[in-house]
Amino acid sequence: MIHKSSVVDSKAKISKNVKIGPFCYIGPKVQLEDSVELVSNVHIEGDTKIGKGTKIFPFASIGTSPQDLKYKGEDTKLVIGKNNIIREYVTINLGTESGGGITKVGDGCLFMISSHVAHDCVVGNNVLIANNVPLGGHVIVEDEAIIGGNSAVQQFTRIGKLAMVGGMTGVLNDVIPYGLSIGNRNYLKGLNLIGLKRAFLKTTINSTHHGGQADMKYHRENVLELSKAFHEIFATKNLNDNIKKMNGLFKKNPLVKDVIDFIGDDKKRSICTPFSKE
Repeated sequence: MIHKSSVVDSKAKISKNVKIGPFCYIGPKVQLEDSVELVSNVHIEGDTKIGKGTKIFPFASIGTSPQDLKYKGEDTKLVIGKNNIIREYVTINLGTESGGGITKVGDGCLFMISSHVAHDCVVGNNVLIANNVPLGGHVIVEDEAIIGGNSAVQQFTRIGKLAMVGGMTGVLNDVIPYGLSIGNRNYLKGLNLIGLKRAFLKTTINSTHHGGQADMKYHRENVLELSKAFHEIFATKNLNDNIKKMNGLFKKNPLVKDVIDFIGDDKKRSICTPFSKE
């Protein structure tokens, strides 16, 4: 269903059961998959693909040119997964040629009012980005992370899986998986224990409904070991030495492995630590 007041380019690819409300604009390279809904006044342009079941609210601007002075109109892309909710005034830009040429958003994310995803960002699945949060260029946000309202994430920053960034936080340093980060200039407050408990509860409920087995990754014993490892890893400012001293003590724990792998993956980036507050 396409409202008569909307402008949809004849070259755009519109799948079945798509709803396009009043006063929308859809450019020639746009693809809307099954059951996408544009409430009204939504602007989508560029080489942009919107996944199945995604709902976009009024005055969102999707697939527009990156805010990068090096961008000269190169052919770049934006790919948004399925079942996302994109609220009013959200902006999500295309990638840049120098940054890999693509901005990516996974499945099941919630982008609250006036949040921004800049060029070449990679946002995972089930991410929640609250009101007025800008992600700078090249930011990576892993699955199930939450970024609180009015926070700002500097370009090239990484935010790990199931991490929690508190509201009004300036994120300059990478946040480890399962970490809790707050502060005017972010420091590591501790672990996102509530998020970990919820993750285990979610897998338990899903396994009950579908007759499978719960994912034991987030079991209480693993979380307790993660808490012990956290104190070892951040015992001093020299994280690499601290990890070596652990001598594989928690090597069978998948949560600890995620944290250690994250720290080692990009040694050029500064990691948010409890000492970042100093």
